Amino acid sequence: MSKLRSDFLWGGAVAAHQLEGGWQEGGKGVSVADVMTAGANGVERRITAGVVPGENYPNHEAIDFYHRYKSDIQLFKELGLKAFRTSIAWTRIFPNGDETTPNEAGLQFYDDLFDELLANGIEPVITLSHFEMPYHLVTEYGGWRDRRVVDFFVRFATTVFTRYKGKVHYWMTFNEINNQANTSGTFALFTNSGIQVGPGENAEALMYQAAHYETVASALAVQIGHQIDPANQIGAMIAMVPIYPASPKPEDIMKAERAMQARYWFADVQCNGRYPAWLRQYQADAGFDLDITLEDLNVLACGTVDYIGFSYYMSMAVQAAPDEPANYKYHEAGDVVENPTVERSEWGWQIDPVGLRYAMNWFKDRYDLPLFIVENGFGAIDDITPDHRVHDPYRVDYLRAHIEQMKLAVEVDGVDLIGYTPWGFIDLVSAGTGQMDKRYGVIYVDKNDAGEGTLDRYKKDSFYWYQNVIKTNGADLDNVVVPD
Repeated sequence: MSKLRSDFLWGGAVAAHQLEGGWQEGGKGVSVADVMTAGANGVERRITAGVVPGENYPNHEAIDFYHRYKSDIQLFKELGLKAFRTSIAWTRIFPNGDETTPNEAGLQFYDDLFDELLANGIEPVITLSHFEMPYHLVTEYGGWRDRRVVDFFVRFATTVFTRYKGKVHYWMTFNEINNQANTSGTFALFTNSGIQVGPGENAEALMYQAAHYETVASALAVQIGHQIDPANQIGAMIAMVPIYPASPKPEDIMKAERAMQARYWFADVQCNGRYPAWLRQYQADAGFDLDITLEDLNVLACGTVDYIGFSYYMSMAVQAAPDEPANYKYHEAGDVVENPTVERSEWGWQIDPVGLRYAMNWFKDRYDLPLFIVENGFGAIDDITPDHRVHDPYRVDYLRAHIEQMKLAVEVDGVDLIGYTPWGFIDLVSAGTGQMDKRYGVIYVDKNDAGEGTLDRYKKDSFYWYQNVIKTNGADLDNVVVPD
């Protein structure tokens, strides 16, 4: 029976726009995250036309990591982190995105951040584009609908690969690139690709075009990153939500198969270097006039990733309709049904630890690449006591159950796993709702949805539990020793 690696990367995951703040400091430009207002549970964030005075933009301050990173890293060191997954804000390096000369102040900020992490024994794990791109590229080019954005991204990637050679060894190109597969809403298309669907436009066709340009940009970045430093490990980052058939009915099984294909063709392209046959046929039948060249296809074949980074929070189930079309087209908003065998979080996310083991086996069987769990966590309302204690056994229970299944995938199923970095291990702004009160962290940040609070940091009970998990390399998942 194999065990977790001796150099297993226990860590925590965040994103630049959700924790840094300092949205106009050091020459930083406006990003797509900077024009998204605060939402609430069940209330999607609004996208404004630029930064509008009087609106509440929670990412502007976030949790002020930009000014507090040194003291925060001391907390991370106390926690025992071996890795810190974050992203580079594109607009700190190229404020508008289409400049030819990078912003030195932005480059220096990440130099200082990475140096501080490494001095404290923490490996940076860096995403190039994590729901963040220059807003200028949206207003002037229409986001990733324009092929020219490929060149702008490649310039950005080349700049940071070169600057941080020897400091960063683990990279990912696009965060949860497949979230935009669900085109029933506009939010994912904007956060992933900077696309706002206009009157008469086909959102699905726009998504396929943008995603093609992104996978080409990713493949080019992989090739360039390997040329700059052959030691670089450059991965995809996929939002893994296993989709089960609602019953053993053959039509439900076929519906689930097509749903999985529709969500994970992005990984097919990034890992296998080619489009799957079903998708080529589907796009042809739909009559999409996509800009896909032979040169693009060669780039995809030559720029496959080294590993699969993925998020896992929940699973879903689907049911075929009585009049299901022959192509079993997947509409996430209408096809997903409740799975009565699992519990749900306050935000309606199905809690399914076994689904993580299933997902790891699914990835292994399909792509046979090393895996890296770079997001997993439980969003909840936390109560803090007058003496600044947070008792969060629900978070410990969630993480424990998922780590147990993660270990089974390694120890029983033979999956090659690089590390585990639970999401939002320090409280930060929620991407979907812009909330602070939806908390994932083992570190509490004193700020609420209204933007009120001191921003002081406090250790939750889960901090001490996770500290012990890391110390024992996952051997002890039961003990929570909270100091008096």
